[in-house]
Amino acid sequence: MEEQNKKILLVEDDPNFGTVLKDYLNMNDYDVVHAKNGMEGFEKFKKDDFDLCILDVMMPYKDGFTLAKEIREKNADVPIIFLTAKAMKEDVLKGYKVGADDYLNKPFDSEVLLMKIKAIIQRKATDSIADSKQFEFKIGRFDLNSKLRFLKFDGKDPIKLSPKENELLRMLALHENDLMPRELALTKIWRDDNYFTSRSMDVYIAKLRKYLKLDEEVEILNIHGEGFRLVIHNQEASDSDE
Repeated sequence: MEEQNKKILLVEDDPNFGTVLKDYLNMNDYDVVHAKNGMEGFEKFKKDDFDLCILDVMMPYKDGFTLAKEIREKNADVPIIFLTAKAMKEDVLKGYKVGADDYLNKPFDSEVLLMKIKAIIQRKATDSIADSKQFEFKIGRFDLNSKLRFLKFDGKDPIKLSPKENELLRMLALHENDLMPRELALTKIWRDDNYFTSRSMDVYIAKLRKYLKLDEEVEILNIHGEGFRLVIHNQEASDSDE
């Protein structure tokens, strides 16, 4: 399964600025739905699932704060970034009170917006992985019990994994046949994302590959510059037959 582009709801009443921002985010691999006022924005939000909302504060019919409250009533978790031409402290505080994740004053650097979007979506993904209670996984002919840190092949005596090996394999299993972003694993397991922790993770990936080579259908692929995929080949084949 290919990782889908993250879907963003952009609610911006300035048609020129809204179109330029939508095109810029599209160029950076985001799937953007543009609404031109708060009422239209809420109608579009109700009809689709979004990974993040970018809301202008000053809009006709319904302002960004009112729209954010309505969005929060339907979805308490979707991240919200406010855009505003006003830099008043009261507005910033009001934005955070209605559930904003971040705030940008116009005019802003588009690269800063990109970094904020990436950081917020990554943080939400980390939170959802952390909240997962699943601890038993079937990985090809392997059974992983991440509570006991046991990796068992074909019912043979289990291998006892180290804490980091265990957590890394569990995260790969949660993303089975999908991309596990490198930054997500580093943030969740190593609590840091720098050159040294990144090299450390590569060492642990190599260890896991050693364990998993007992089953030739199981493979950890390196997706250059992105992360890793735990692939179960025979399962991928059977999925495509359905």
